[in-house]
Amino acid sequence: MSVHVIYYKDGAKIMRPVVSRESYLKLRGSKKQKATLAAVREGDEEQKTKLLQMNYSCLPNEDGTLKGSTRMSNSVGMDIDHIKAENMEAVKERILAHKDELGLLMLERSARGQGYHLVFRRRAELTQEENLRWASELLGVEFDSGAKDITRVFFTTTDDEEELIYLDDGIFEVKEAGQELPSENGRQGERVAAENGRQRNEGERAAKTFPQEYKGIAYKDIIAKYWELFNDGKEPATGDRDTLTYQLACDLRHICGRNAEWLDQVIPCYDGFPLEEKRQKIQNALAAKSEGMPYRLKHVLAALKSTAAIKACGGTMTTPPALPKKLPPLVKLLTSKVPDTYKPAVAAAVFPSLGAHLHGVKFRYWDNVDHEATFMNILIGRQSIGKSCIKKPIEYIMDDIRQRDIPNRQREAEWKQKNPGARQKKDPRPTDICIQMLIDNLTDAVFNQRIVDAHNNGQRFLYTIVDEIDALKKVTSKGTTDEVGLLIRKAFDNSMAGQERVGADSVSGIAPLRWNFNASTTPPNARKFLWKMVNDGTLSRLDLSTIIIAEGEEDEAPVMGIYDDLFAHELKPYIDRLDAASGLIECPQAKKLALEIRQENRDTAQLYDSEAYRIFSYRANVVAWLKGMVLYVAHGYRWTKEIADFVRWSEQYNLWCKMLYFGQQLEAELREELEIQRQSGPQNLLELLPDEFSKEQYQLMRQSQGRTGNGDGTLRSWACRGYIAADAASGRYVKTEEYLRKFRVRS
Repeated sequence: MSVHVIYYKDGAKIMRPVVSRESYLKLRGSKKQKATLAAVREGDEEQKTKLLQMNYSCLPNEDGTLKGSTRMSNSVGMDIDHIKAENMEAVKERILAHKDELGLLMLERSARGQGYHLVFRRRAELTQEENLRWASELLGVEFDSGAKDITRVFFTTTDDEEELIYLDDGIFEVKEAGQELPSENGRQGERVAAENGRQRNEGERAAKTFPQEYKGIAYKDIIAKYWELFNDGKEPATGDRDTLTYQLACDLRHICGRNAEWLDQVIPCYDGFPLEEKRQKIQNALAAKSEGMPYRLKHVLAALKSTAAIKACGGTMTTPPALPKKLPPLVKLLTSKVPDTYKPAVAAAVFPSLGAHLHGVKFRYWDNVDHEATFMNILIGRQSIGKSCIKKPIEYIMDDIRQRDIPNRQREAEWKQKNPGARQKKDPRPTDICIQMLIDNLTDAVFNQRIVDAHNNGQRFLYTIVDEIDALKKVTSKGTTDEVGLLIRKAFDNSMAGQERVGADSVSGIAPLRWNFNASTTPPNARKFLWKMVNDGTLSRLDLSTIIIAEGEEDEAPVMGIYDDLFAHELKPYIDRLDAASGLIECPQAKKLALEIRQENRDTAQLYDSEAYRIFSYRANVVAWLKGMVLYVAHGYRWTKEIADFVRWSEQYNLWCKMLYFGQQLEAELREELEIQRQSGPQNLLELLPDEFSKEQYQLMRQSQGRTGNGDGTLRSWACRGYIAADAASGRYVKTEEYLRKFRVRS
């Protein structure tokens, strides 16, 4: 029996079987069940405990009780939770696509609607947790580690199609794990079953099937990307099919278990290639010397991983995540003069200038680290696409600061005239001079003076806008991208910057660097300028935006609106609120949202196995939260659904741009780092294995890392060092407490 409903008797949980589809649907379809689920979905958490509870993983004790039961049913219940809304459909389709291989019996949405519960046929030779891990690897999703106990119950939803997505009558079979149903005709039935099994096994040997995916990526997609990257997108044809098929087999053998039959199923016969000749190429490839995971395959997998993560951000490869239809009033105003295609770029680009109006203001993140309104935006788009669309709204935002800078520049010029640099100064430089808007051609001394002045006059921000990112190199005398990268890292963290000089005429002073900027560039120039900053924390501190014109609209010149006194009048109240703010500002709703996004990002990174997404997501969340805090202040300390939706979009849009332009590079660099770590000693190979593993698993892992021999000596070495212990009963190996303490805790 695979499904039991839970009820209470004398304070104990009791189970009773549900023996038919009719009974099962009747339980799920009651008015009370539907009303309770509706209340849960509306946020009433207390109602959740009133939902029906079902168990799919164990059989009751003799007295019907559930607690402590160790008798396993013929199915396993699996909980997949905390899925991003935009990923729900993709996860569902992935589960249904594998329903036969999985042995799917039931699929439902979870009570909160943020995940799924699924039930699949138990593999009797595996433990409960091994069954869950097997299914997790097959589907490419993480299961809820808290739901691996066979006695775990699931809060059930309703019988509606959108809730109960799939139901197989096999879930109502009456048998325990490892048992067969009794034959009605005794020995004759057993003989018939044995003969059927023999024929079935013969058929399986003739047409054995292998997994069609590697870590959630279909082999057909891997091969398509392979030809895209290494054969100009063309499949092998007569003349090169021999060489290219051999090359493909050499690379794919590393992820097809070095199995000829598996490779035969995966690799097509290109352009009429005779089957036997293709198989001979596969045999030749398997016999060739192995040098570990090949560069081409690593490059392909990194590209596919990056592509998947791009789509995980809510857009496509050519379309960014859609801007929310209802925007916060300030964002709506600032984007009101540009066509829809340009609104996302403007919505992102205005924040460095808005943040420059806050001074002496700190915001406390969920980790209790204080941040200031630091925004450094880079707009990436091809030439002549309309990147100048951001200039006018920024000009109006910065108008009051520009007006304040004018008399300060005049006073500074007058002081310089009276006190030439070559002679001893007659008068000290006025301490109340503060110039916030910087030109893009400065010396170190001037930049340092501006940093100190801004800090001493209200902890204000400096601001720069340049047409081309390369111009940022002129902000300091060194004129290098390395120096710009250092400034970006210091600015994001408001670290100390400046210089100390001994000379009487030298500019000296150190203060927190508060520097916001806007820069524009093309995709090639962006990659050239930032390529050394992708993996050192610099790029993650930036806020990226882009302009991508839909196909067919490339030749249509954008028509911008007119910025006038009315626009300035409507903008002024928001700017005034930012100017007036001071001190530490906290917003519980913003903190709660940032924590939610953090968990969603962790789940997405695991779902798509993307380390680049995970790394980029940390500070993308901080930047988006800071935007929410600026909007919170600008709207009179009011948090709204429009602000929350905009924060979510900002984080996904920033991530989408980073993954699109730099995701593949970061994935590749992180992979190379991991390869170096793996080569540093035998314990790294052990780290790649699960905490309990078989010798076959160990040997396959050795092969995947390009190692030769049977590896028995390494196993003996691990055992002598106390890192593993052999289980004589099962023949499996288990990592010891010594290993976990020495290596797992340290890492």
